[in-house]
Amino acid sequence: MELTGAEIAIRCLQEEGVEYLFGYPGGAVLHIYDALFQQDKVKHVLVRHEQAAIHAADGYARSSEKVGVALVTSGPGLTNAVTGIATAYMDSIPMVVLSGQVPSYAIGEDAFQEVDAVGITRPCVKHNFLIKHVADIAPTIKKAFYLAKSGRPGPVLIDIPKDISNQKTEFIYPSSVHIRSYNPVGKGDSAQIRHAAQMLLEAKRPMIYAGGGVVLGDASAQLTDLVRLLGAPCTNTLMGLGGFPASDTQFVGMLGMHGTYEANMAMQYCDVLVAVGARFDDRVIGNVAHFAEVPRKIIHIDIDPSSIAKRVKVDLPIVGNVKLVLDELLTVLRGTKQKPDALALTDWWKQIETWRVKGGGLRYANSSEVIKPQYVIETLHEITGGDAFVTSDVGQHQMWAAQYYRFDKPRRWINSGGLGTMGFGLPAAMGVQLINPGATVACVTGEGSIQMNIQELSTCKQFHLPIKVVALNNRYLGMVRQWQQFFHGDRYSESYMDALPDFVKIAEAYGHVGIRVDSPADVKPAMQEAFARKNELVFMDFRTDSTENVFPMVPGGKGLSEVILAEDL
Repeated sequence: MELTGAEIAIRCLQEEGVEYLFGYPGGAVLHIYDALFQQDKVKHVLVRHEQAAIHAADGYARSSEKVGVALVTSGPGLTNAVTGIATAYMDSIPMVVLSGQVPSYAIGEDAFQEVDAVGITRPCVKHNFLIKHVADIAPTIKKAFYLAKSGRPGPVLIDIPKDISNQKTEFIYPSSVHIRSYNPVGKGDSAQIRHAAQMLLEAKRPMIYAGGGVVLGDASAQLTDLVRLLGAPCTNTLMGLGGFPASDTQFVGMLGMHGTYEANMAMQYCDVLVAVGARFDDRVIGNVAHFAEVPRKIIHIDIDPSSIAKRVKVDLPIVGNVKLVLDELLTVLRGTKQKPDALALTDWWKQIETWRVKGGGLRYANSSEVIKPQYVIETLHEITGGDAFVTSDVGQHQMWAAQYYRFDKPRRWINSGGLGTMGFGLPAAMGVQLINPGATVACVTGEGSIQMNIQELSTCKQFHLPIKVVALNNRYLGMVRQWQQFFHGDRYSESYMDALPDFVKIAEAYGHVGIRVDSPADVKPAMQEAFARKNELVFMDFRTDSTENVFPMVPGGKGLSEVILAEDL
């Protein structure tokens, strides 16, 4: 059976079980859109900007175990998508992006809407392809899905010239794929795993540090079993929240720049540290030299060998799928007669409790006069029973959501960690809502971030997505203002959001419900009303305290123990 390249591309998506394709049409992909129109298995979601298409596919992937898929045209369609692709790359999100290209005979001639898609995206994709023959489309798409979801996941781009999408060839979709130079590791080295078990059993001050790899690797159950078996404290990175239940007594909170005092101090002064699916990035451990001042044994488990010992020297590397590695580690620990040192653990927890008291936990001075942003997040947790999917944009509101919405389940916290992309929250929520119909989805955002992709309120209307937008509106680029206050002598250069729009009227103009909240007494009633509207998008504009800062805070370039607590100012 001969099909056009465009028809083959859509048939390949069908073979991969793709439910939703996020995209925006243009000249170079019109043949693909025509093929899309003539079938009904793959549903297309028309976004209003290509960046939003990628973020929506991203949210779709993060909240499920599926690969997100997007389709953009050539030139500006591709360049608009790059921010979303880089966001997914930094956070290791499985994604396949199909991009249109000018006809193959015009490549390199500065044709209308031509850009070097392969060159532009090379630094921010796991792999990319330029299709040169129509017969290459099916095997390339098969490879792309395999690359995107195997090993350390990531986005894969396929650039398809317009003329090739209209050429015909026989359609054969490969049943399997083999890439000679790509053989991701599955199981970890058994000898190394046994060694890790022995180190943990001999530890006096063990610490478990888990990142996004635990969530992406579906290893939350194994991590939880390990933490409880060892009796050790556990901390999660921003990307790893929900990988271990926040309500568990062994959870010491998120670590890093805005992590809890006890989590950061336990990271600094443990004697055996197990890093699982995490990469010791600058926002987690701060100054590397400071972190290295205190001796500790480090076990690092990761699917990506290039991430191990990249920033911090480790004593025991274990390369492998985190779920398989933790399964084997648990088997070894359960099969030995030796048990963790109970007396040493008791002393270790006493020390952690001392740090918890000194740090004061997560606290803020609530007010009956002005809305505190932390109170809004606490109320969100209460109203949703802690069971919502929560997306966020980037800034102070992101940190408050991470701190005060206590995630007990994986894949419920959807945010841009590595790239820190403003404009991520709303389109990501669209992808989350589509793959989780009937679920409660909340987008926590700020008045700056929401305006980056606010046009997607139109997409939400078209596809009936009842997302609840929780805007913490402090009339500033909040995190920029906080840094200017702390480190730039209160010189608030261009961080004040003058001439803000009326968000209630904007929401209503798009056909949604808008609610403005000015008083702390109205926070809970407004949220109750919003979430009672099961089938409507509700935009809640909370006018919050413009002077509130995120604490604790480890200043850039400082070490984990050099933290600023609220009372230090």
